[in-house]
Amino acid sequence: MSRRSLRPQLNQIRGWVRQGRTDAWIAHQLEVTVQQIQSFKRENELEPDGDNAGAPEEVHPRAEDDAGIAAELEAEEARRAEEEAKLAEEAAKKAAEEEEEDKPAPRKRATRRSGGRTRRRTSTGPLEGTFDHGEEGYGLWLDPAVEDDPIYAEHWAGHRPVEVTIEEDQIVIRRAGGGDEDDDDND
Repeated sequence: MSRRSLRPQLNQIRGWVRQGRTDAWIAHQLEVTVQQIQSFKRENELEPDGDNAGAPEEVHPRAEDDAGIAAELEAEEARRAEEEAKLAEEAAKKAAEEEEEDKPAPRKRATRRSGGRTRRRTSTGPLEGTFDHGEEGYGLWLDPAVEDDPIYAEHWAGHRPVEVTIEEDQIVIRRAGGGDEDDDDND
């Protein structure tokens, strides 16, 4: 709570003190701290008279209710602040988890299965290559990432005879038919 002058409320505070209102209740009404009210009362001699200092203070029944209400309000405010802190902590934790999930998982190297039927796996996406028609002949240079592609690893790795079909907008490369090695891959 901010520190502000209570001087303009002197008469109002004086009246509340006479009614037996607690410092907590007065502080809540004026939106200041209990310590500020106690200090203001000392500075302005609003404390109970010296001759009544030894006698038990007569507490107005309404003042007890007001003190209870003020205590409940302060407890509620503390609970709300604690809840907000907990929500902020959970939000930070969730953001950290989401950031961790956004990191790409390390790629696993594809392995060939031996024997039995093979299962179809999808490709990781388009790869780049270069068609070279140099001095020593024609060649197709593929992106080194082709080695990590599961379909390439399962069906194309090694030396394979191929058929090449040249069209206006594409060159199609297919495995040459007829080999025993190729027949077991057809699902």
